[in-house]
Amino acid sequence: MRRSGLVRWLLLLLGALIFVGASVSLRQQKRINASPEIQVALPLFVQVFMAGGDRFLAANLGAIRALITETVKMHPDEYKILGKVQVDASWLNPAHEDNYYIASAILPWSGQLDSAQTVLRRASLARPFDYQPAFYYAFNLVHFKGDVTGAAEWLRSAAAKLPDDDERLTMENLAARWLDKADDLGLAITVVESMAKQAKRKDFRNYLLQRAQRLRDLLALRQAAEAFRQQTGQPAQTLEQLVSAGLMTKIPVDPFGIGYALDAGGVPIFSSAKKR
Repeated sequence: MRRSGLVRWLLLLLGALIFVGASVSLRQQKRINASPEIQVALPLFVQVFMAGGDRFLAANLGAIRALITETVKMHPDEYKILGKVQVDASWLNPAHEDNYYIASAILPWSGQLDSAQTVLRRASLARPFDYQPAFYYAFNLVHFKGDVTGAAEWLRSAAAKLPDDDERLTMENLAARWLDKADDLGLAITVVESMAKQAKRKDFRNYLLQRAQRLRDLLALRQAAEAFRQQTGQPAQTLEQLVSAGLMTKIPVDPFGIGYALDAGGVPIFSSAKKR
């Protein structure tokens, strides 16, 4: 028994020595690239040829490359290649679900917004039953480009694909709320009024008309504030100054009770947008 116990301890000691030696040796080795599977984006005809002429198989292979890629330690050039691989896959099979999932989750946050939007736009057209590609496309427009008007249109497109009425109204409401931040208030008013005309529920239609009215009031305030600036050579300090100068008969009442304020530059905004 004593001998067998000694043998076990010797084996454990030998294993420990081998582990330590291997660890030291590995530390001295040059590390390979974190994502060797993303080194090159082959031309489309080569991808199809390698897939035996099957474009859908070629799209699957491209999506698999994107799926198994370790992106944590990738370099910018590799993200560019990843974007090209996924754009190619979306051309070969625009309806590929995994491809647009991966593209929306990784590419925009890695400097490849245009590639992600190409994949999502193609997926939205190829998948008329799926609201998600249009939703992600809309989110990217707002978050990365600040294009709330374009985003609202895409969000409305996503809402139209939802089967549930309440979910559809919720998403359309979000689109209308995004338009509060539009630079072109005239266009935003037109869009919201168009939404109201198309609304099937009377309560939602009236709600949208109220949103359109408060946008019109904000536009009137901004026009008055600009006139005040031109007359006095300086921005207004309070909204009441616009009334005192005869540029407004009164400060509009916000139907939602939020009200209006001036930003640091004297431009009227919704009070909810004022930085605290």
